[in-house]
Amino acid sequence: QVQLVESGGGLVQPGGSLRLSCVASGSISKIYVMNWYRQAPGKQRELVAVITSAGSTNYADSVKGRATISRDNAKNTVYLQMNSLKPEDTAVYYCNAIIATPSIRNPYNYWGQGTQVTVSS
Repeated sequence: QVQLVESGGGLVQPGGSLRLSCVASGSISKIYVMNWYRQAPGKQRELVAVITSAGSTNYADSVKGRATISRDNAKNTVYLQMNSLKPEDTAVYYCNAIIATPSIRNPYNYWGQGTQVTVSS
């Protein structure tokens, strides 16, 4: 069984910064792409940032220049550094990863439980 657990959310003032972390644990053979999504109240879940196993990254236009995604493959961990936070960044942030396990033939799409980020003065 694989679990993704996020941490690092909280209340931050506009212009502030946060660093989100997501650790994958369990019987893992390989972690492929790792992503951060977010979902604001009343809105659809949106892709925020992507990082491949090779370290290539991509960002939503809404966070480009303010967000940095990174990963530590030795720790099965992905990070999202968010700077210059805005009220519109308020959302539940979810970690997502494509992970291969010894017991399942094909890689599977796993999700974390989410961590709340609130940007408000």
